[in-house]
Amino acid sequence: MSQWPERIPDQESLEELLSRPSSAVVQLMQRIPGDMMFLGAFGKIGPTLTWMARRATDQAGVPRRIYAVGRNISPDRSQWCLERGIEPIRCDMLDRRQLADLPDVQNIFYLAAMKFGTTGQEPFTWALNSYLPGLVCERFSGSRIVAYSTGNVYPLVPVHSGGSKEEDPPEPIGEYAMSCLGRERIFTYFSLTRNIPVALIRLNYAHELRYGIMVDLGQKILVGQPIDLTMGYFNVIWQGDSNQMTLRALEHVAVPARPINVTGPELLQVRQVAGQLAQLLGRPVEFTGTEAPTALLSNASRAYELFGMPQVSAEQILRWVADWLRCGGPTLGKPTKFQVRNGRF
Repeated sequence: MSQWPERIPDQESLEELLSRPSSAVVQLMQRIPGDMMFLGAFGKIGPTLTWMARRATDQAGVPRRIYAVGRNISPDRSQWCLERGIEPIRCDMLDRRQLADLPDVQNIFYLAAMKFGTTGQEPFTWALNSYLPGLVCERFSGSRIVAYSTGNVYPLVPVHSGGSKEEDPPEPIGEYAMSCLGRERIFTYFSLTRNIPVALIRLNYAHELRYGIMVDLGQKILVGQPIDLTMGYFNVIWQGDSNQMTLRALEHVAVPARPINVTGPELLQVRQVAGQLAQLLGRPVEFTGTEAPTALLSNASRAYELFGMPQVSAEQILRWVADWLRCGGPTLGKPTKFQVRNGRF
């Protein structure tokens, strides 16, 4: 019998599942000393990541404060945190004075980033993605840091190449991806010069039921929009699995900063996935374009060696997404724009 439910009925059940810690994460919380702070914790991933840390800490039976830091925190989300034993802190981290006022903690998770809408807001993109990491390293030079990066630092690679590996040279396409490589370079500079142990999580693409590539495809099918096949292949990972790996990366930080690809093992074809979604949704699907010979793909073998394989398969995600969309489940309105090949997001 599968450990996973056949369907996920509502957002409460979804967030519980996304934040459910494995025994390995609970054991991690027993071994790792110190409080934890999540910077930029109110985007798509932060809430369930912080809650997983809280739940695992409680199950481990150790005392630990967990802080969620954000520039804009809605009253509802603030209350959500407080009810779960997470301490929300409002802070504009680009303001050195506000950054200095944050409490000292041993374990930092850096989630702050800008991708969507970066075209036309390039200065803010570079400030948030490349300048802020330097401020954070100065402020928390005595901490361990796990920082989100992205697979977008890699070039498009041949579809059957197996995906980019951590030792492959980065070749970012467009200003967003270049600013993300800038983020990595700044973290690595401070890792080297201040002896800060850092892990860089090159993630693509985290997926749940309110956003993700399959959600994008399903929504287009439901409204009768054709599916562009040009970016014909992709990787995804269930956000609950990426949350587990992100937390466990605390034990794999290094000097210099250590990159770790995080994604699922499956090479997914847009044409095939869209066809399955259309069948489950009971709708026709139309395609446009033809598959290019290259795509944005990552090889996460290193992560599997460190953390084990993802627990949720792409096939399971697809079935959950189809049911969620068919039943009118809410979405975040944040398309992945995975089909973009020129780096303009």
